[in-house]
Amino acid sequence: MLETTALPGNATLSPPVDTRYHVETPEGVDLPLRPAGLVVRAMAFAIDLGLRGLILGVLFIALAMLGKLGAGLGSILTFVVSWWYMVLFEVFNQGRSPGKQWMGLQVIQDDGTPIGGSASLLRNLLRVVDLLPFGYFLGAITCLQHPHFKRLGDIAAGTLVIYREQPLTRPVIPEATPCRPSFALTLSEQRAILAFAERQSALSQARTNELAAILAEPLQVPKPQAVAELNGIARGLLGPT
Repeated sequence: MLETTALPGNATLSPPVDTRYHVETPEGVDLPLRPAGLVVRAMAFAIDLGLRGLILGVLFIALAMLGKLGAGLGSILTFVVSWWYMVLFEVFNQGRSPGKQWMGLQVIQDDGTPIGGSASLLRNLLRVVDLLPFGYFLGAITCLQHPHFKRLGDIAAGTLVIYREQPLTRPVIPEATPCRPSFALTLSEQRAILAFAERQSALSQARTNELAAILAEPLQVPKPQAVAELNGIARGLLGPT
């Protein structure tokens, strides 16, 4: 049996076949995270690189009319955009630059907490090392070798790039007066009723009536009112909305 390896900050290293990263919260809840691989991170970086180039291009066109003053301001703005673009977005936009947001990624600390200013600054300053000897070669090699796809900047700063989990949405079911079934339902019966209610919006009326008739007999629901009765039971199972 494969064993997990303990890591600092109450995090554990999963077996090699499992790339998920597990963090235990102070409440004792195990939080599984999905580290982002090299390809999707490269795509996010390419988007950010293109946006930075576009920003600088527009600024240079505007500053060209100022002559030498514009050239000086352009040098300052190049430094600011090149070095602070990532840091500002990561700190003030929940660890997401526009490229990361587009690709559904997010930077966090190793313990699952939001990234801080010092960690973001460190991981971005160390891009200079990751670029060695050319074209992010060292960073790519480190990312591919690390079990959670960390480049050198992430290792030094204690950060992790993950897929941002989408918030769970409550299933939408038809409006109906909540009611209780005439007898206790098994778990599979409850699931069948909820699945029926959730799928109605994608079904034709004939198919809805057909499925309702199938469920009506074992659930002891009158067939003429099967759809309304089943939706009412589904509402009761789902609870207040």
